[in-house]
Amino acid sequence: MPAFICSACGTQYPPSEAPPDTCPACTDERQFVPVSGQSWTTLEQLRGAHSNKFRHLATGLMTIEATPAFAIGQRAILARTPSGNVLWECIALIDDATVDLLNGLGGVQAIAISHPHYYTTMVEWSRALDGVPIHLHAADREWVMRPDPAVRFWDGDTKPIAPGLTLVRLGGHFAGGTVLHWADWEQGRGVLLSGDILQVVPSGHVSFMWSYPNLIPLSAATVQRMAKILEPFAFDAVYGSFSGRNQIDAKGKQVVTASVARYIARISQT
Repeated sequence: MPAFICSACGTQYPPSEAPPDTCPACTDERQFVPVSGQSWTTLEQLRGAHSNKFRHLATGLMTIEATPAFAIGQRAILARTPSGNVLWECIALIDDATVDLLNGLGGVQAIAISHPHYYTTMVEWSRALDGVPIHLHAADREWVMRPDPAVRFWDGDTKPIAPGLTLVRLGGHFAGGTVLHWADWEQGRGVLLSGDILQVVPSGHVSFMWSYPNLIPLSAATVQRMAKILEPFAFDAVYGSFSGRNQIDAKGKQVVTASVARYIARISQT
């Protein structure tokens, strides 16, 4: 039986004779059902119409994206650390060429994901990569549409997953919204892989939303709490969830601090 994939958001469901009636990830106000209605595909169909491209992002960081773009245009990032490679985020398409390339780069020791819009076919990725663990925050447990033993839920605000690599739960966009901090990146400069928990915007700042497509902002108190959790972590660069102008290459910590102040000042105005 096929494991159907939502064409709008990329979420995969357990194998079944027919696709689900609806996709809860899309009917939630942080996503949307297209005007054409809910539609479905399978991994086999994706493999026939799409392929993955790998691009250098920065030192030790490589992006993986489907071409043509699929779902919401997600990208994954491979962090190539001295203690092993970690896949940050998942995209819907996983194929033999992608697995061969990842294995040729040293394999993957773990998968970590920022929030449910990147869960996609995470179980397929884990199985293709020798059953590596998938680290998800327990606050987003309800959004796991295809349970699997590879999924490892964690609690609290921080979880080290390798030397120098720490998952940091900030919340905001989702209750379990997580970023990945690599402390030793590029001789200690430090980098934050932010997903869209901190959304890098074209001005070079970051911003914050509960729902991006429906333009529902977060409260000042929520953003202040997020900033407080992030405060102990040093980083010079920030790389977000989409290609294009979605990165801060230097002075990332200062930019985030200034962006928090800017956001709170504006959202607090009457």
